[in-house]
Amino acid sequence: MVAGAVATAVFASSTLPMLVKAVRTKDVSSYSPSNIALANIGNIIYMVYVLHLPPGPIWALHLFHTLSSALMLIWYLRYVVLARRSEAEIH
Repeated sequence: MVAGAVATAVFASSTLPMLVKAVRTKDVSSYSPSNIALANIGNIIYMVYVLHLPPGPIWALHLFHTLSSALMLIWYLRYVVLARRSEAEIH
């Protein structure tokens, strides 16, 4: 249980700088849309497994990864896809 809690904290702390930068700059154009999509698909599939486990660090880690991936998808669509569409409409 301790190892799971420590691993969760390490994984979360490795992702936080990416999220903070994305929120602060609204520049997510360098992120791969296929990676973001695959991460979200993987999280949905993995959720089937996690929900059958007793609550513990794995739930926290999965929730964090799921929310992080979902935010990156939303931000990519908002700040890259919609911005490109708006630019195309102007020209």
